[in-house]
Amino acid sequence: MRNAAHTIREELEGIVEFLAVIWAVFVISRFFPGLDQFGVVPRTLGGLIGIPAAPFLHLNLHHILSNTFPLFILLVLLAGSKARTWEIVADIVVLGGGLLWLFGRPKTCAIGASGLIFGLITFLILSGFLEKRLIPLAIAILVGFIYGGTLLSGILPQVDSQISWEGHLCGAVAGGIVAYALTRGPQPRNEGAIVER
Repeated sequence: MRNAAHTIREELEGIVEFLAVIWAVFVISRFFPGLDQFGVVPRTLGGLIGIPAAPFLHLNLHHILSNTFPLFILLVLLAGSKARTWEIVADIVVLGGGLLWLFGRPKTCAIGASGLIFGLITFLILSGFLEKRLIPLAIAILVGFIYGGTLLSGILPQVDSQISWEGHLCGAVAGGIVAYALTRGPQPRNEGAIVER
């Protein structure tokens, strides 16, 4: 039977493919500029499509470059500490996008993977401390050291800013909720356990 142990190597191909899709969408959007309108537009029916689409849409080269490197690092760290990498990513994207759709500034269109990035930062920090296991805790401390300042400054309200600080905040809240749900929710039963009496 194949060893089910989770390794970064097993996930690395998926991480590279995920980032490649983001870059492919960016290249396509240079030829079809209207794609940028499919971001999260709060409290509009059409804006719902932005919940899954926004992380793949970027305004310009600087925007996508500033998201690519931290996204790669955080996904590698997530793959090294959790076996449900893509389920966690999907949960953060859907929950964070949903919160942004509900509470974001009206008449705005939020695009980019930064909400996912802030969600991953919060998830890795919080789950590491909640689990109290060595590797997740070490990753939590590392992520806090590298991205803690970014997290705090990125979620602060910015008046008249074109940066969606509320997208960052909603992503961070989503990451916290997912971390709490996975570490404090019902644990799977160990069917093969032997109990001494």
